Amino acid sequence: MAGNGSLRIGVVGVGVMGSNHARVLSDMAGVELVAVADPDRTQRDYVAGTLGCEAVSDVDELLRLGVDAATIAAPTHLHQDIALKCIANGVNVMVEKPIASTVEEGGAIVAAARRAGVTLMVGHVERFNPAVESIKRAIKDQDILSIAITRVGPFPPRMSNVGVVIDLGVHDIDLIRWFTESEIVEIQPQMSSAVAEREDIALLQFRTASGVLAHINTNWLTPFKARNIHIATRDKYLIADLLTLQVTECFGFQPDGSYSMRHLSVGYAEPLRAELVAFVNAIRSGERPAVTGEEAVASLEIAIRCLEARAPQVSVPQRKGPRRVAG
Repeated sequence: MAGNGSLRIGVVGVGVMGSNHARVLSDMAGVELVAVADPDRTQRDYVAGTLGCEAVSDVDELLRLGVDAATIAAPTHLHQDIALKCIANGVNVMVEKPIASTVEEGGAIVAAARRAGVTLMVGHVERFNPAVESIKRAIKDQDILSIAITRVGPFPPRMSNVGVVIDLGVHDIDLIRWFTESEIVEIQPQMSSAVAEREDIALLQFRTASGVLAHINTNWLTPFKARNIHIATRDKYLIADLLTLQVTECFGFQPDGSYSMRHLSVGYAEPLRAELVAFVNAIRSGERPAVTGEEAVASLEIAIRCLEARAPQVSVPQRKGPRRVAG
């Protein structure tokens, strides 16, 4: 869709994340929040009453109201059905991460959006964290050697149908692929279920096609939240705290072990607002969205391969060229 008219948008699923979608969209310029949809009548009525929009029980009712776009923040196992209904009605969609429960379901959403010619974006909101954006600028044209990401915290009571790899790790799989602009070709996952039904500790190691070594440490056992990224390049070393929005760059390494340090400029913007603005802009311009369905499916595929791995090391076939065997 192009033009300067008000974009009519609905939100499907108004739990914690969806309620924030609705909040941001309700006061966004050039956007009309038409309605929120959720089977929980108390919750949907509360959100709708607070924001001054309609409340409906499901996506079918939402579509009957006439919307140009929808954001989908329902449970992951419902993403495919909801997204395909929207797309079949010519509605642009932004689907919260992970795009779907399986690679096949994610691929079906991508294919349907392509056939229908609608915008499909996936909500990997961490890309819009100002500290992450600062890192991305700092590593431009750098020869990246290694990436280490820590994403830990207490067990979320809302979680029931996925473990820590899908809930948290997929964020960082996406960041590794985005930072390196390279596919992950080798994985070496270690996981454990210490106190939860599904895995609640994961140590994930990767190698990208470009040769970058990457490591993700994630769990639901830490009593406090921590979100840190360390990146080594041939010329610098970056340390970022995604919660305090502090990014430090070490550079000018000398033979005697000395070096210089500086804090990089990090602006402030609510990541979700920046993400939804990017979605609206992609709809209006018809240009490639900030996070494509194809990118989201690729990151989901790596996460699922980690979960399915049985051997100590697993080689991931590249999409083009001969298969690379781990050694």
